Amino acid sequence: MADGAVDPHAHDRAKFHAMVDGTAEDWAIIANASMEFGRDLPQRLIAHLNLLKGDCGGFAIDRLEHSLQTATRAHQAGEDEEYVVCALLHDIGDILGPRNHADIAAAILQPFVSERNHWMVAHHAIFQGYYFFHHLGLDRNLRDQFRGHPDFEYTAKFCHVYDQEAFDPSFESMPLEAFEPMLGRVMSVPKRSIYMPARAAE
Repeated sequence: MADGAVDPHAHDRAKFHAMVDGTAEDWAIIANASMEFGRDLPQRLIAHLNLLKGDCGGFAIDRLEHSLQTATRAHQAGEDEEYVVCALLHDIGDILGPRNHADIAAAILQPFVSERNHWMVAHHAIFQGYYFFHHLGLDRNLRDQFRGHPDFEYTAKFCHVYDQEAFDPSFESMPLEAFEPMLGRVMSVPKRSIYMPARAAE
């Protein structure tokens, strides 16, 4: 904002300094600001995905290319937009949560995707371990604790068909820009949230 310019929203602030003093008018102001902030979530996700660029972590391709490749493979196979967005974002937690990246991605996606897709993203790191844990002295069959779960095979397919295949430097991925409309559609309207009335989240 230029020097001397007035922020048109500067007056739209709650008056309380402690929540116990908040009024319905205060919370209406906060709710409106939250809605505006929420509309920009897809662009913030794009910016965060770009932080994965250039970080290979020892792999043949960088983490952004892996994300694009996973999403491209899912899209080309005819998976729906929500699934493709999950594929795009499944490793977005690598920057801030390298020891629990799947938890972070799942938390971001949970309000916007089906319970099945949320479960898939939340557990994909354990399922992906089938392909390499034994090389690190870990139990590659850690995923077996979930055998019998209705989404076991669904998640195993994601890892086998899309995720573990997506480290090929010669693969031609779709650019990040191609996924922006999908990201906007999937991440714009929450399906569930503690900040939504129960009837609205159904």
